[in-house]
Amino acid sequence: MRRLKNLPGLAGKNNASNLDEVRVVGDQSASKKISQFCVRLEAKQRLRLNYGLTERQLLNYVRIARRTRGSTGQVPLQLLEMRLDNVIFQLGMASTIPAARQLVNHRHILVNHRIVDIPSYRRKPKDIITIRNRLTSYNAGKVKSFGRDEVPDHLTLSISKTSEPTGLVNHMANRESVNLDINELLVVEFHSRKA
Repeated sequence: MRRLKNLPGLAGKNNASNLDEVRVVGDQSASKKISQFCVRLEAKQRLRLNYGLTERQLLNYVRIARRTRGSTGQVPLQLLEMRLDNVIFQLGMASTIPAARQLVNHRHILVNHRIVDIPSYRRKPKDIITIRNRLTSYNAGKVKSFGRDEVPDHLTLSISKTSEPTGLVNHMANRESVNLDINELLVVEFHSRKA
């Protein structure tokens, strides 16, 4: 996992740049020729680990992408960016995607004023996301810095002193709003035998 470096979903937005400094001891990749399978596998693992998916979940996203219109590589990224746990992370309501998943599982998140406890719940434009009744320990310390991190253009964060931070999904995510350095076509190619 150290070799995959720079996964903002696992390290948080601020710590992702620090992971670039990590050196893997005994890494001989510069002198060895890397196979195409290895390149595709690494791209797939980066995507899967960043969003905290199982192999089966990622394969299902690739299958959905093959059936829909649009770029087969960009559709899975759009679907992953619109997951509830990722939207919460992108809004800054949680430090990492696993922390956002825990908020959802513990029923602290409201979508359109209803409790949702499914992290993979797919967000649609015009959905309103809030934290239920109280700030989490992470948010209590960060409430002053909310909005300082860059929020992608498909999301809007509203901060009020009297109520909890509120997120709004403006439109579907596009490739430019994905903060992950990955070639999504390699992931589709890796799963082309299975999908």
